[in-house]
Amino acid sequence: MSPASPDSLRFVPARPTSIEETGLSLGFLADLALKLLYFRGYITGAEIADHLRLPFGGVVDRVMEFLKRDMLCEVKGAGGLGQSSYEYTITAKGITRAREVLDRSQYVGPAPVPLAEYSEGIRRQPVMTSSIHEEDVRQALSHLVVDQEMIDMLGPAVNSGRSIFLYGAPGNGKTAMAESIGKMVLGAEMYMPYAVEVGGMVIKVFDEVNHKLAEEPEQTPPGVGPAIGKPRHDRRWLRIKRPVITVGGELTLETLDLVWDDGAKYYEAPFQMKANGGMFLIDDFGRQQVRPRDLLNRWVVPLEKRYDYLTLHTGQKIEVPFEVLIVFSTNLEPRDLVDEAFLRRIRHKIEVGDPSFDDYRQIFQRECIKRDIPFEEESLAYLLREYYIKPGKPLRACHPRDLLDEIADIARYRNIAPRLSQDLIDRACRAYFVEL
Repeated sequence: MSPASPDSLRFVPARPTSIEETGLSLGFLADLALKLLYFRGYITGAEIADHLRLPFGGVVDRVMEFLKRDMLCEVKGAGGLGQSSYEYTITAKGITRAREVLDRSQYVGPAPVPLAEYSEGIRRQPVMTSSIHEEDVRQALSHLVVDQEMIDMLGPAVNSGRSIFLYGAPGNGKTAMAESIGKMVLGAEMYMPYAVEVGGMVIKVFDEVNHKLAEEPEQTPPGVGPAIGKPRHDRRWLRIKRPVITVGGELTLETLDLVWDDGAKYYEAPFQMKANGGMFLIDDFGRQQVRPRDLLNRWVVPLEKRYDYLTLHTGQKIEVPFEVLIVFSTNLEPRDLVDEAFLRRIRHKIEVGDPSFDDYRQIFQRECIKRDIPFEEESLAYLLREYYIKPGKPLRACHPRDLLDEIADIARYRNIAPRLSQDLIDRACRAYFVEL
């Protein structure tokens, strides 16, 4: 699958030209601008528009006229030509009003988009924008040693855009495979709003940790507007790379619902909402503090219906899209975690087994090259014979990396060049392997 061109995005949010087109009320936008004035003091109209990610003409200019008419702000000067260069400052009446507004919500970020517009935008940006093929998967996993059978299982699983259950012994690359597939083959960039508005409340969606900004196209897609310097799409939406969000043992049922900040008085979106349009990887499934069956029951409706229900702190439930490739990765036996009814809902179940001796050799060679340690066939044969074949120890894909790191650490301590001598191999294995 070739990378998508800027013009291939299926959804480009149109730039609003009026308050009505923002989907937000004049009062909501006025409160947002007033809070910004309260914290910034003097600020130009252009700066307010830039902060709110809304056009000045037709939107922010009307908001500022409303605030001036109610004597909540006033113009103190101008830094240039045009109304957007006016310098605004908050009045005493505005300060009183701003404090009242801040008691309800301290959100002062970019203007949110309405929940309905968010839902439509996400559904128009499906996880899989086009089919992937064998060569795509092979390229995505080229830095790993993966056999043909595994490639042939992963390809259809990713193409489904639905759900994958990866299981097998620890250390064989389940997480690395999933993250590589997510980053390499999920398709074009997408648009994600900074925040969502529902019932006058704000849900913050964009997350600097989990969302990576993509470059804006030099030219605007047809039908959106002229290609002039600045972007013509709705700037409340950020163009990002498809998210790949990984969670582990810290996952709880509470973190899968809206997180209400009692101090700031706005919501943080849960992991699966932030992962919309991309991949949500639940690593070390079964190691969470919540019972696996309770966690799995939480996914029954989203997996079948492609939407999820989240709960506001008022008790009201809202429906949000669930356009996510969800991957469960576990070291435990599936039969100890889930029942047949749930496994039926998982489209693809893939066992990631131990590497063969040939696979182990390829991994070992690659890891030697990375560390500039000379590879020796006889030394590898010694390692396999003494520490795997004789004691009956299973091979793991992570062992070459870890053992070579041990050898490098020991060599550094002894002030010698790292090499695959029997002495260093013995010392590394004694330090690394633990008999259980």
